Amino acid sequence: MMDKAGGVVGQTVRPGKYAQVERERRFLLAEPPASAAVTVSRVIIDRYLVGTRLRLRRAEFPDGRREFKLTQKVPVSRPGAVQGLITNTYLSPAEYDVLASLPAALLSKSRFSVPPLGVDVFDGRLQGLVLAEAEFSTDEEAQAFLPPAECVVEVTDDARFTGGRLVRASRQELLAWLAEYGLRPAAS
Repeated sequence: MMDKAGGVVGQTVRPGKYAQVERERRFLLAEPPASAAVTVSRVIIDRYLVGTRLRLRRAEFPDGRREFKLTQKVPVSRPGAVQGLITNTYLSPAEYDVLASLPAALLSKSRFSVPPLGVDVFDGRLQGLVLAEAEFSTDEEAQAFLPPAECVVEVTDDARFTGGRLVRASRQELLAWLAEYGLRPAAS
């Protein structure tokens, strides 16, 4: 059974032949990471394909390398680090271009690897949102994780801070959500 957001309700989440269990915890940060702490960076354009659970991603690295990926996420409707099932398919530029012609909602951000976190600094109407996530292989790893001091608050269980929801958020909604956590981004 699926909920309104396409999440699996009351079902044990198990990896399949292609899908893997996605375990992550998400945190709000007050500001982007210091450049000295960043090990890898990339600019990401996500296209959430209308009427599906599919995300088309284009990542551009500073060295000119590009990565194209099609992802399906099947969320679960329960609290905690297990977010659901995720399946990734890497694409050629030509395959990406074909799929990029489909109707989609766009989300752009810069991602900074700051181990153990991936930190997303959003653009456009989501400017000022700095969201970090840590991914885990096991439930035990996720439960034992102690977030770094720069993590202001955990939002793992707040569905508003998932890509599928953020892509539909207005500037006013974002500002209200951040204010609930005591964060006020600089005016853009």
